[in-house]
Amino acid sequence: MKLTGERPIEGRTPDSLLALHAAGYREVRDRVGSGRMLDLGCGLGDGTASFASQDRMLVGVDYDRETAASAVALHPEVDLSTVCSDGGVLPLRTGSFDDVCSSHLIEHFIDPEPHVAEVARVVADGGRAFFLTPNAPADFENPYHVYLFEPADLRDMLSRHFARVTVLGLDATPEVKADFEKRRAMAQKLLRLDPLGLRHKLPRSAFVWLHATGRRVAYRFTNTEQVGGASGITDADFFVTDSIDPSTLVLLAVAERPIR
Repeated sequence: MKLTGERPIEGRTPDSLLALHAAGYREVRDRVGSGRMLDLGCGLGDGTASFASQDRMLVGVDYDRETAASAVALHPEVDLSTVCSDGGVLPLRTGSFDDVCSSHLIEHFIDPEPHVAEVARVVADGGRAFFLTPNAPADFENPYHVYLFEPADLRDMLSRHFARVTVLGLDATPEVKADFEKRRAMAQKLLRLDPLGLRHKLPRSAFVWLHATGRRVAYRFTNTEQVGGASGITDADFFVTDSIDPSTLVLLAVAERPIR
């Protein structure tokens, strides 16, 4: 799978980003029960496979056919099925899953409301849905992130489709947040090469290409210190908090009692 900087890839994505995603899956894993589990935006299935247990049926969804197939091939030890589908229109029965995870997906929709409605549709009446998404003030500029949320915004949207919504923060130790700030500073240096903001006037496909190319170049210069475990950053450096401020990295919402 081609490195764009958006999909986490072991050995190529910075340790801090891999650890952030792993911590999000850990927190969801700690809250799910047995039964039927759906992971939306499953990618290569590393996070999806972490839900595997004898009393849990796993289904992953990814919009890219090759990636969805690779998720199964890369995890032969796991009873995992995948579906190639858009996260806004799911080819799945109403109320067919006990738990649904939408990890770092909702921010990719220009209008995320249909995605939330579909999650509410496919989750069982007594089930739970989990949404992980960047906290808007803490996010980097990213052309893939087209709809960013602050806590109140996320709660408001989810509450139109679920009767009970809890929004928490997923944050990190000061050392890890310093690592994120280091890469943010690097990104800001690159952005200063475009003082007039011409990148925003390009066709979207060109802007995305420019962003992906820039990330590949940046990763090449930081690989030795940030990738492959060299940084020492793991998911243990991340924690859930009730106290959310503009520096909190990620929002974790738990939604129950779907409204259909």
